[in-house]
Amino acid sequence: MGESLPVDYERDAARPTQDALGSEQARGGIAGSESRADSAAGSITDSVTDPLAGSTVGLATKASSDTDGTATPKRPWRAFATPAIGKAVRGALRVTRHGGSALPGRVAEWFDPGFLARTLDSLPYGVILVSGTNGKTTTTRMIASMLQNLGLKVFTNPTGSNFTRGVVSALLSEVSMSGRLDADIAVLELDEAYAVHFVRQVKPRYSVLLNVMRDQLDRFGEIDNTARLLSRVAAATTGTVVLNREDRRIAALAGVVSKGTRVRYFGLSDDLRKLFPTDDAMHSTGQDAGDDHRTADEPRPVGQQDKASRSAGENLSANGSAVPESPVHADVILTHVDDHVAKFAMDNAEFTATVQLEGMYNLFNAAAALAVVRAVTEVIPTADTSLPHARDARLMRALSYVTPAFGRGEVIEVNGAPVELLLVKNPMGFRMSLASFPPDGHRTMIAINDEYADGRDMSWLWDVDFTSLREGGVDMISGVRAWDMALRLEYDQVRVTRTDTDLPEAVRCFVGSAPGVPKHIYCTYTAMLAVRAELAKVAEVSDAGVGR
Repeated sequence: MGESLPVDYERDAARPTQDALGSEQARGGIAGSESRADSAAGSITDSVTDPLAGSTVGLATKASSDTDGTATPKRPWRAFATPAIGKAVRGALRVTRHGGSALPGRVAEWFDPGFLARTLDSLPYGVILVSGTNGKTTTTRMIASMLQNLGLKVFTNPTGSNFTRGVVSALLSEVSMSGRLDADIAVLELDEAYAVHFVRQVKPRYSVLLNVMRDQLDRFGEIDNTARLLSRVAAATTGTVVLNREDRRIAALAGVVSKGTRVRYFGLSDDLRKLFPTDDAMHSTGQDAGDDHRTADEPRPVGQQDKASRSAGENLSANGSAVPESPVHADVILTHVDDHVAKFAMDNAEFTATVQLEGMYNLFNAAAALAVVRAVTEVIPTADTSLPHARDARLMRALSYVTPAFGRGEVIEVNGAPVELLLVKNPMGFRMSLASFPPDGHRTMIAINDEYADGRDMSWLWDVDFTSLREGGVDMISGVRAWDMALRLEYDQVRVTRTDTDLPEAVRCFVGSAPGVPKHIYCTYTAMLAVRAELAKVAEVSDAGVGR
């Protein structure tokens, strides 16, 4: 079983993330921050035209300059000792069975601040940075897996340790004693705030910016602040920026991209757009629990999109009105979703992929992954770019081999029955999970924690419609905020069989009940880590990563 990111790491990371936000906001907002990287590149504050709506969004922009001109840092004397020290700390942690997998990274950052940039700058094809509110881990896994299938050696942070220190720790486990990383390219998932820290040290050659949604508002503030954070990533990217054309805040980041950096888009066909509402659409149509004016006995609509793609997406569309056609051309368009089947339009041709991923939202993430991998293949000497359709057909085959990332539709066999782990961390993510994994024929458990990595403010649970769970009910609720979750379900008239704040005991009881019956466990991030650890005691739990 692979090593999972322990909860104490997330607590340890809380201070720098809040510093990143609080200090910049105190100086007049993230767009006005005077970081070393921004000063060197000529950072300015401007308004960028939104290509989808014609509105403007305040973003941190960069002057037209070559952001890739920074020379690779020279190797200081201490660089030769860094791998040995980091590996020694890592070994000591394993011997003592102590948590804190980020500790080696913390020590390395203190001893050798240039280790991260020096190691990653040596990669022939550079770094792909993936960020956004939802879908980072699965998209990163898809990109890494497809690039491996194309013959590249890939370094990635597979367990979702998406803070800078976690990346350093992952590097220490892979570099040789001489400090060499045996990889062609790095594919890194980074938290939206820590991505800003990262690009001050390492300029990504490619970036994939997925979406901006209301998530951990106690940490990030309004979603426009999150967009400003991602604008720094777009401005620092030197090769290709891949943007979600369906999210107006993300699409607007094309305006901050430096001269010479290409912009690619991924998107949805007109008839699918209603199945994937933006955060603004969800909050402007009165679908939030607090905005619903139906009587207690009248069910609210929920997007009950099952694995066979039943047409119920109208419940998620904006007022049921026609979805306007986007004026921005997308290089990869998701055109059809079905049971483990997706179709994509690329270069005026349609391609079909059979996928192992669960959840329709992961098929949209696949469009993002395809867009950036296509950009990478344009510079791989062995790639036959003269036959793009042959290349895209090969990418479809590579996509079919990708398995779910841990906790993201991951299936673990327990007592002869599948247990699906479904990460939920914001209203949109929970809604889409409920829509993609109907409860019929399944037992259901929900585990809600409020550690730093989960977000302290759990009021977002009231923005999720749980009426789809009424018929079967919820068999177990657990986690630190179990009683808050139970109260929320009571308001939606969902029957709860048992509530137990002792998460390990709750997991044992839940998976031990109803042998042979499939089960769903919806859980926040730290709850998911605890659930996996408990399931590993009674079942085979696979390594979380690829590209090790």
